[in-house]
Amino acid sequence: MTPSTASTHKPWYREPWPWFLMSLPATAVIAGLSTVWIAVTHYDGLVVGDYYKAGLAINQTLARDAAAGARHLQATIQSRNGALDIALSGRMDHWPDRLALTLAHPTRQGQDQALTLQHAGDGHYRAALPALHPGKWHAQIGDPGSTWRLSGVVYAPFDQAVVLTAATVHQSQGD
Repeated sequence: MTPSTASTHKPWYREPWPWFLMSLPATAVIAGLSTVWIAVTHYDGLVVGDYYKAGLAINQTLARDAAAGARHLQATIQSRNGALDIALSGRMDHWPDRLALTLAHPTRQGQDQALTLQHAGDGHYRAALPALHPGKWHAQIGDPGSTWRLSGVVYAPFDQAVVLTAATVHQSQGD
């Protein structure tokens, strides 16, 4: 072998192309292991655990919405002095002693809040305001007998009053 021939042939590990070609599958392996680690350490949970029964119960839910619409119910939700205040209006024979309020996070079931609001007189209900992450929440207000419900989307923190009706949700301005 001549000295000029020996210097032109380098061992394979001194060439850049084998390392480049090996880096492509190595990157895929690292990305796959990272994905497995994220999947194992971050449980998302199901929004509805038994979706089949929830689907069957949709007619009962629609009947509750219709009952709220027939009574022309409306709820104004706002925060006052660290408490959640709900003013309920509409045609009611009598005001229930308490209301159930569910605040459901759209993606994280573990952050859902279920509150019992006590009647404070004249259609006003109050409960302690829980610590909520800022952002979008699904609100559902109902009576203890589950005969009607109001639902809609609210945004925490409750800087402005939010009005829930049987059909839609309106964000009021200037409250």
